[in-house]
Amino acid sequence: MINVVLLEPEIPNNTGNIVRTCAATGAVLHVIEPCGFLWEDKYLKRSGLDYWDISDVRRYSDLNDFLYKNFNYKSDKSMDKTVKEAYTLAGVQTLFSSTKGSVIHSDIKFEKDCYVFFGRETRGLPERLLQANYENTFRIPMRAEARSLNLANSVAIVVYEYLRQFGYENLLTQGKLTGRQE
Repeated sequence: MINVVLLEPEIPNNTGNIVRTCAATGAVLHVIEPCGFLWEDKYLKRSGLDYWDISDVRRYSDLNDFLYKNFNYKSDKSMDKTVKEAYTLAGVQTLFSSTKGSVIHSDIKFEKDCYVFFGRETRGLPERLLQANYENTFRIPMRAEARSLNLANSVAIVVYEYLRQFGYENLLTQGKLTGRQE
């Protein structure tokens, strides 16, 4: 399954909506703190609705905590080198979503159990991190006049592209219309 990684998210409503998307699709959500909100925030809880019980949300005190728990990697190097070294040694596809990417999200061939990083709502992912991992950085197409998409929308677009590539495995693909005889 796809692993969605939020690096220091700032807006509780976005994170709550991402929780809902991940819960509805079976994606794992990794949140690397510090966050711009408290986990008790009513907007976070409200946006996640009643999906909290079926979601897989994992929180980390910082990036090093995330890398150790997911890639069994410890280092005192700078963030950009640490991340690349961790996923390379682990042999796990790790991607970075950014308006600065040169590859389109739908041109990515996703691997099972990949990790996709998304940055803060106001700044995106750190420039140094993108430079060190540029070959794994992609963008979602948009008009030149637009600065960026909403974080929750970006996550949904990427998660559903991943799911499309794997035939929406384990997801209900047909609904039933109430009152309709079949």
